[in-house]
Amino acid sequence: MTVAEKAELIIRDIKKETGVNPVRIFKDIAKNDYVSMHGPEHHILDGASILVAFKNAGGDIDLDAALEKLKNEGLRMPGAMCGLWGVCGAITSIGAALSIIDGTGPLSADGTWGNHMQFTSGAIGELGQINGPRCCKRDAMIAFKNGIAYINSHYDVTIEYETLKCEYSDRNAQCIKGRCPFYE
Repeated sequence: MTVAEKAELIIRDIKKETGVNPVRIFKDIAKNDYVSMHGPEHHILDGASILVAFKNAGGDIDLDAALEKLKNEGLRMPGAMCGLWGVCGAITSIGAALSIIDGTGPLSADGTWGNHMQFTSGAIGELGQINGPRCCKRDAMIAFKNGIAYINSHYDVTIEYETLKCEYSDRNAQCIKGRCPFYE
């Protein structure tokens, strides 16, 4: 199955979610066979989980249009960008979601451009402290923690965060175990 086909399934299924906790939304979708342990489908899933939770919490967005834009942006992000480009796809996916919420572009001068850069740099800094190798599930949890804090402090909505204990380590041949803040 191609990444584009996985993206279509993610968007189809995530529209059914009704909660305001992007971590739970992520977990509901990630348990499907079309979401790999590691893979570029996370570049869509992570930001889409934020957009759905934001909308469900009362955020003012056209969810269908937002998810379509996020899907298109996520499909432009290559796999392995964490190791090859030095930036995590989970974080850039949530950064894209924030840009969609705010209508931010490369010429924005309303403060959102800089705010989004501060979000991504903080989340990337936290991942850098943990170090690699990559784990798309761990990286998503770090991105969610930072993204949810950002949303709750910048918008008139409240979305939920919870620290989860890892349920994926037995599927990750490169698990860093005790160095991961979510390892049980």
